[in-house]
This record gives sequence, C-alpha cells and structure tokens, in this order.
Amino acid sequence: MIEPDFRILSLHEIGCHSELPETEKTLEGNSHQKAAYVYNNFHLPCFADDTGLEVDVLNGAPGVFSARYAGEQKNSEDNISLLLKNLQGIPNRKARFRTVITLIGLNGIEYFEGIIEGLILEKRRGSGGFGYDSVFQPEGCAKSMAEMTIGEKNLISHRAKATQKLATYLKNYFTA
Repeated sequence: MIEPDFRILSLHEIGCHSELPETEKTLEGNSHQKAAYVYNNFHLPCFADDTGLEVDVLNGAPGVFSARYAGEQKNSEDNISLLLKNLQGIPNRKARFRTVITLIGLNGIEYFEGIIEGLILEKRRGSGGFGYDSVFQPEGCAKSMAEMTIGEKNLISHRAKATQKLATYLKNYFTA
C-alpha cells in the first residue's frame, strides 16, 4: 500500500530494542504512546498502531485489553475461551475490530482509523489468522476471519483500512 519511494525502517533498524509502552486506556492513547516513544527517543517520524476487539454487549470489552483479556500471559486461546464464556447464552453478538494508527513527526500528529463490523461466533472456525480471528465473522461474509486467505482478509480488515488511510495521507503529503 505504501509507495515504493518510501522507505519504512523497522524498530530493529533504528536500534530500538525496547518493548514499546502500552499503558494507556484507549487504542488512540496506546498508538500515540508508542509512536511518541520512538519519535522522542530516536528523532524520526514514526507511525504505530493499536488494535482491539470491541463487543457491544460487553460495553466495548475487551477493547484496549484485547491481547491480555484473560491475563498478562497474552494467550489467544485463553482470551477466546473467556470471551465465549462471557457471551454464552447472549443472542446479541455484534462486535468490531478497530485499529488506530498514530503518525508523529511529519506535520504534527495524525490519526487513522479502520473498523470492520461483524459478530462473535459461538465456536471457533478456521485455523488461519491470529488473536480472535477464529470467532469473528465480518458482516456480509460467510467465513470467519480465520477461514479467509491472507488476500481476502487484507481486502476488508480493520488494519488494511487504517493503513490505506495512512498510505493516502503519505502520498498526498509528499506530492502536495
């Protein structure tokens, strides 16, 4: 999605070997915190993201705590099991994956959001993907995210939508 004229450096390439902080209470806060850490410590423009699964009847949980919903061990299987337990017998299973990307250092601070609406399945389906993919079925799709090919998933995913917005911004910024 990013033009070939751009060179994106990894954390390793810039000498950042620290685990980036994620102590904020929102996706926006965490993505901003991570990008600001790199920008402030390495003096390079930086973008960072945070992603969460938001379930309507759980008041947006697990949300910013998606990776550690079932504990600090960040175990996807435990997270899914707890989610399915918490939704047992509940007919409203509407949910969304949401990604927020923060870009710092080109023109102040910019945010890019991507959302995919769907529902939480009653049991796991598929073996691809990661995180909650096996229990999330996007609106209008017959497959769970874990049953999709990488190509299918990248056409509709929350991360793809946010990244496309970032790519468009970068292209416009440097060609304006």
